[in-house]
Amino acid sequence: MTTSRTELKRVLLRTPDGLIAGGLGSGLSPIAPGTAGSVAALVPGILLLWAGVPYLLAGIVFCIAIGTWACEQAGKRLGVHDHGAIVIDEFAGMWIALLAASLSPLSLVAAFALFRVFDILKPPPIGWLDRHIHGGAGVMVDDLVAGVFAAGCLWALRWAGAPL
Repeated sequence: MTTSRTELKRVLLRTPDGLIAGGLGSGLSPIAPGTAGSVAALVPGILLLWAGVPYLLAGIVFCIAIGTWACEQAGKRLGVHDHGAIVIDEFAGMWIALLAASLSPLSLVAAFALFRVFDILKPPPIGWLDRHIHGGAGVMVDDLVAGVFAAGCLWALRWAGAPL
C-alpha cells in the first residue's frame, strides 16, 4: 500500500493513467479528495451540458472507458484497489447526475449535492457494488450508480415542479 505523499504524487502526476485516475491532480486534495474531484468535474461537465446532451453522453462514455483503464493501472501502481486519490469515477458519476440538470445554478448545485450524498452514504445497491466488484470497473461502478440515483432524484424534483 502506498502511503508516501511523494509516491502518490509521482504515480498520479507523472503517468498518463495516474493523471486520468487522479482527475488531473484534483484527487491529491488533502481534505475530501472525492469532493474535490466532483468539484473539478463540474467545469468540463457544465461545458458538455451546455454543448448539448449528446456531447455530455459522449463524454460520459469516454470517461467510463478511459477511467476504467486508468483506475486499474493506477490502482496497481499504488497497491490499493480504490485509493482515495483516484477520482475519475467522481467525474463520470457527476456527469451522469448532470444529465438531469439544467444550466441554472440551483440545478447544478442540486446535482452536485445529490451526487455527493449518494456517493458518500452508499445506499443499496451502491455499497454492495463498492464492496464486491474489484479492479477498474469496481472503482467506477459505485459512482456511476450514485450518479444515476442523483439524476433520478433531480428528474423527480423537476417533474414535481421544483425550480431546477
